[in-house]
Amino acid sequence: MGKRVVVTGMGIVSPNGIGIPAFLHAIQNGISGIKFMPRYQELNFSCQLAGMPAFDWESLKNYISEVTFHGLKGTNIGYGVVAALDAWADSGADYDTDAPRWETGCVFGNSIADTEAMKNVIAKVDNKEAKKLGSRVVEQAMNSGVTSYISGRLGLGNKIVTNSSACATGTQAILMGYEYIKDGYAKRMVVGSSEHVDTYVYGAFDSMRVLSRKFNDRPERASRPMSLTAGGFVPGSGAAALILEDLDFALARGARIYAEVLGGSSNSGGQRQGGTMTAANSVGVIRCIDEALTNSGITPQQIDLISGHLTATNADRQEIQNWSQALNKSGNDFPLTNSLKSMIGHCLSAAGSIETVASILQIVHGFVHPNINLEDPNPEVTNLIGLDRLPVKMIKKEVNIVAKANFGFGDVNSCLILSKYN
Repeated sequence: MGKRVVVTGMGIVSPNGIGIPAFLHAIQNGISGIKFMPRYQELNFSCQLAGMPAFDWESLKNYISEVTFHGLKGTNIGYGVVAALDAWADSGADYDTDAPRWETGCVFGNSIADTEAMKNVIAKVDNKEAKKLGSRVVEQAMNSGVTSYISGRLGLGNKIVTNSSACATGTQAILMGYEYIKDGYAKRMVVGSSEHVDTYVYGAFDSMRVLSRKFNDRPERASRPMSLTAGGFVPGSGAAALILEDLDFALARGARIYAEVLGGSSNSGGQRQGGTMTAANSVGVIRCIDEALTNSGITPQQIDLISGHLTATNADRQEIQNWSQALNKSGNDFPLTNSLKSMIGHCLSAAGSIETVASILQIVHGFVHPNINLEDPNPEVTNLIGLDRLPVKMIKKEVNIVAKANFGFGDVNSCLILSKYN
C-alpha cells in the first residue's frame, strides 16, 4: 500500500503572480501575465511576447547571501530558490539546522542552464580572459545548480535529484518525490521545477515557427489553448515548489495539509506509432493516464477536473482525444477542463509544477479557473466534449480530485492525481 503523501507547503514565481496570494487572485480572475517584449522586436523574432514574472531580483538577497546573489541574477536558479524557500516557510518548517535533515530530500527540475551566462563564458575564454570568469560560473552552468542551492540552504540530507524531461519535468519531479516518500525512503521532499527562457532559448523556439505570431499587439489575448485561432504557444518563465510529506510525519508536527497526492505515472511513447521528438505517441499518453488512475485507486467518474497540458498548438485536439479515450468519456460526461497556459503561456520545464500549484489551489478554495481567450473554441475539440466542459469564467464548485498531466519533447508523459485531503 505504501505511505500516504500530503502537500504541506507551496511557493510560486509565476508570470501572473509571485507568492500564493497574488497567484490565487490572478487565476481566479483570469488575469494574464503575458507581455510585449521590446527586446524581441529588436531581435526580429516573429513572436515578441513572453510570460515573464515581474521579479524583483534585489529581493533575492532576502533568501541568499550577497555573494551568492551576484552569481544568480537572471537565471532559473533565482526563481527556483525563491519558490522553494517560500514553500518551506509556508509549510511551517524551521530554516536553520546544524545537522543535515536526513529525512528530507529534494527533486527539482529544469531544462537548460543559463545560455546568456554561457555566452559570457565563451567570449571571455575566446579572448583569453578565463581568469576573469569568477568562481561561480560552474554553479550557474550546471543543471543541478538550482537543486544544489535549495538543498544547501535548507541542509537537506536525503536524495537530491535534478530531473529534466522537457515539458513533463515539473509533474515528473513531483511524482518522483511522492514515490520516495510512499516507498519509505524519505519523510519529506522539496519538489518542483523552474525555467528562465532567455533570448537564445526563445530564439530557438521562434525558429521552429511554433510560437504565437499574430497577437504581438494584443499580448494578453495571444495564448489561446483549444481555440480555432490558436497560432502557437507563448514561452513563459518562472518556478513553483511543493513540500511533500509522509502523512504521519506531517500530523506529528501539526502541519497544515493542503491536499493529498494519490499517485501518478510517467512514461514514454518511445517515439513510435506516430510519436516523434516533438509529437506524442497517443498510445503512450493514454497508457500514462490509465496507469495514473490505477496507481491512485480511482475511477474516471471520480475526476472533477482535468488540468491539461493544452499549449495552444495543433496538439490540443489530439490531447483531448487522448483524454476522451483514456477516460471513456465524451460530450457533457467529460470532466471540466482548463489550461493555465491561457494566462501565463507555456513555462516549459516549470509548467507542470506551476500548474500543479494552481490545481491544488482549486481543490482548497473550491473553484475552477477560467480558460481565457476561448471566444472561438476549436470545433475539433467541442465535437468531442461539451462546450460547457471548458469554462470561460471562474466556476465556484467543490473540487475533490484533479488529474494533472504534462507531455514533453522526446515523447515523454507524466500524470498526477491530486485529491482533497480526508
